[in-house]
Amino acid sequence: MIKIPGRLTVRTIHGRNGPFNVGRLAASIGEFVIKDPQLDQFSEGVFEGEFLLIQIRPASYFAGGRLVVEVRAKVGDMLLTEDGMLVTQHGPRFDSAEMDPLEEEAAPVPPEPPPPSTPEPGEPMAPPPQCEAGEVPRPQAPDTHAAGQEANPDAELFGLLWPLGQSVKLDPTVDRALFRRQVSRLKELGYRFQVPTQTWQAAA
Repeated sequence: MIKIPGRLTVRTIHGRNGPFNVGRLAASIGEFVIKDPQLDQFSEGVFEGEFLLIQIRPASYFAGGRLVVEVRAKVGDMLLTEDGMLVTQHGPRFDSAEMDPLEEEAAPVPPEPPPPSTPEPGEPMAPPPQCEAGEVPRPQAPDTHAAGQEANPDAELFGLLWPLGQSVKLDPTVDRALFRRQVSRLKELGYRFQVPTQTWQAAA
């Protein structure tokens, strides 16, 4: 784990699952590909500052009939000095066929549940639910957050961050797809991302 100064270039790629961001970090010890979820908060641009590198490792994927091999860095804290500059044509080259990290992190198919066990001969079966004479058992009503009220989708989306305040800092360690939905919803609600503090601020 090292902290180094560098320049991060962020580009938006439009993939099958929607837009996602990838980065190239240029530092004194080399250039690295960044595909951390926190980049999905950024707009395209060039950002300078100090970067905490947690891990550096080789990675590969297939794209357009080619095997792409790259050196990736996992970034922790980023101390950025400004809101960023526009990306120029002379910056790092990005492949339009970049693989979406969501596809790389696709969860494996869960194993099939075991078949329901049948009681051995002579073993008593579980008794049916008790009810009054002549009464038919009724299905249980779906759970709601409050009696007579539907669940708030924003509360479910943001979890412990709800209700949202004037300033919101997302947790990039949550599921990547959930993180992207949170970012998209904050934009819909009028929040704006502040690069130096990496927080979302409500519109004045």
